Amino acid sequence: MKLLTALVVAAAVAGLAVVASAVPALRGAAAIGGMYAAIAVFLIGVARRVFRWARAPVPFRVPTTAGQQRSLPWIRASRLDNPSSTAGAIGRMALEILLFRSLFRNTRAEMRTGPRLTFGEDKYLWLAAIAFHYSFLVILLRHLRFFLEPVPSVVNAISAADGFFQVGVPPVYLTDVAVLLALGYLLLRRLRDAPLRYISLFTDYFALFLLVGLTGSGILMRYFVRQDVVAVKQLALGLATFSPVVPASAGALFFVHLAFLSTLLAYFPFSKLMHMAGIFLSPTRNLANTNRMKRHVNPWDYPVKVHTYEEWEDEFRDKLKAAGLPIEKA
Repeated sequence: MKLLTALVVAAAVAGLAVVASAVPALRGAAAIGGMYAAIAVFLIGVARRVFRWARAPVPFRVPTTAGQQRSLPWIRASRLDNPSSTAGAIGRMALEILLFRSLFRNTRAEMRTGPRLTFGEDKYLWLAAIAFHYSFLVILLRHLRFFLEPVPSVVNAISAADGFFQVGVPPVYLTDVAVLLALGYLLLRRLRDAPLRYISLFTDYFALFLLVGLTGSGILMRYFVRQDVVAVKQLALGLATFSPVVPASAGALFFVHLAFLSTLLAYFPFSKLMHMAGIFLSPTRNLANTNRMKRHVNPWDYPVKVHTYEEWEDEFRDKLKAAGLPIEKA
């Protein structure tokens, strides 16, 4: 049901875009107004959540420890899994952000006949995550050619490297193939794995369908349903300079592409996709484990009037004696 609901909502987004592209009065409002509104929601939503996370008090060091803590000189410490310095925490964060180190070391639990609980590696998930994130990054960088004039040489170099094998006309980009394979695996994994399918939510499927729709419509426009690239760049430059003009040659597929992009941007701050910013503010990752080397005092502690045991005993001394209970002071 959750899968079907997410699919229906994603299809509705595409359907509304097709309808808007067919009505001249709605073309400008749908493409321009929808994009600006989505960008505003994205920027405000991300800033709000990051600000809330940054304000959250973290008086104690609470890093996730997966290795030996620094202690005696003759005991080898794990500098990355249990960092004791800022440099170690930075190295841990760098490996986590750039190479998904914790996901690479992830294990999968599975109940087999017996019954017998087994644990195994799950490197395919790590590979799909790496392929998706880096392919999506390269695709975003390639799209800068629509928003910049003249196009920076580094963007042209990225595009040339991505289409290095020169397969077909226009050349097939490796990242286009990789991102579709990665998204297909991530979706198929949720459908085939019964425990994972059971705990999957509407938000999990909806984000995947938006990404599949966005990348799929872009690939269709590049290789099969060609668009007027000059007109598309004119619109992109207009959006960047706040003087957009919707090209008359833009077809329904182009509006579907923009609709998926706008929906993804607006949905981003309220979804699990916010892990992109959250990873930088996670106290379980970005703090060094110095709990044994340094005493961390809660800065919010304030004097509190307490009722000590001696005061309690003095208050109830007569009753304690009458009940025959032992007391410390005679």
